[in-house]
Amino acid sequence: MRAVIEIAAAAPSLVKADQIAEAQAIPIKFLENILSDLRRAGIVRSKRGAEGGYVLGFDANDLSVAHVMRSVDGPLAWVRDERPGVVHYVGNADGLEQVWIAVRASLRGVIDHVSIGQLVTNQLPKAVTKYTRDPQAWVD
Repeated sequence: MRAVIEIAAAAPSLVKADQIAEAQAIPIKFLENILSDLRRAGIVRSKRGAEGGYVLGFDANDLSVAHVMRSVDGPLAWVRDERPGVVHYVGNADGLEQVWIAVRASLRGVIDHVSIGQLVTNQLPKAVTKYTRDPQAWVD
């Protein structure tokens, strides 16, 4: 996510992987693997050579945090290596399925509505920032 934000912040200029790694203190080999995943997903485009680097494949305002997360990590919520909607419980644990569905819906309620452009400008939606005003949100 930090690499995508760095690339978006530099737009329309290309950003080299080593610049991103240094700016965000990300190990370069790890970053290169992530950038490769992002490139395959179309999140970023790359240009080789001395004048090369990375640029977003989308307008930053049209690219959600969820889209980036899904491109690197796959589906947002897994339970026992399955999507929450296909995991069923019986007996006393029957209500647990609804909890996992609610967790996924809550996560989507935030990250589907935050764009990379909003992160670059630090202008998060009020529906998102309201969660951070609750002191309990900061407690593990």
